Amino acid sequence: MLRRCAPGSPGRRPVVRALPPSSSALRQRLRQCAEQIPEAEAVLDLLEKCPEHQKKGGFPVIVFEGLDATGKTTVTQAVKDTLNGVLLRSPPACISQWRTVFDDEPPSIKRAFYAAGNYILASEIAKASTQAPVIIDRYWHSTAAYTIATETSGKVQDLPPAQDEVYQWPEDLLKPDLVFLLTVDPDERVRRLQHRGLQKTKEEAELEANSLFRQRVEESYRRMVNPACQEVDASPSKEEVLKTVLQLIKKHCA
Repeated sequence: MLRRCAPGSPGRRPVVRALPPSSSALRQRLRQCAEQIPEAEAVLDLLEKCPEHQKKGGFPVIVFEGLDATGKTTVTQAVKDTLNGVLLRSPPACISQWRTVFDDEPPSIKRAFYAAGNYILASEIAKASTQAPVIIDRYWHSTAAYTIATETSGKVQDLPPAQDEVYQWPEDLLKPDLVFLLTVDPDERVRRLQHRGLQKTKEEAELEANSLFRQRVEESYRRMVNPACQEVDASPSKEEVLKTVLQLIKKHCA
């Protein structure tokens, strides 16, 4: 498909360049590709309709992050039911049908799509959080963690240093109250994936085949700040994991 879009402005910080730092930068990147990719034009149209600097309502906004098969689907549904909340996912339903299109594009365009999904999702969060607690299956931290891990080669030590700006939440993106990072033992995660029997994404296949990539993703999650991730071991039973999560929600969102 597209191979003519500019990958971003030149600079000495490839990880920063790979991740649009704001909604305006994101719009610019999508406009570069709109003529060649009709779906980019459609995403841009949706993004343009979202007010800038979204503000959340009075109910808590809680995000669950983690690799595939760490229990996000089970836990988010359980928390949603327990709190009588609203469950949202990233990318949002209005653009998720175009994931396969953007997954085949150059990394900078692919990341622009997922980043756009977060800003579009923020509009849904702002509205929903005026009515009920909002539970989210992946948000900005996923976009950032996978970008950082992909743009960095080698071991965890080769990641940008812990205080680097790539771990900072975008200033113009609605911020959640609490972010959970669900983790399980690598062997248990692979067993769960095999049990599910679902088709793997390119990144999931890379996670399974390349332990260094998996380590870079998880360490990138752990280095996120403002907000940082609350790490939860999701290896125990779903009842135990839910109990732990609800206790932390009560503590941080009282």
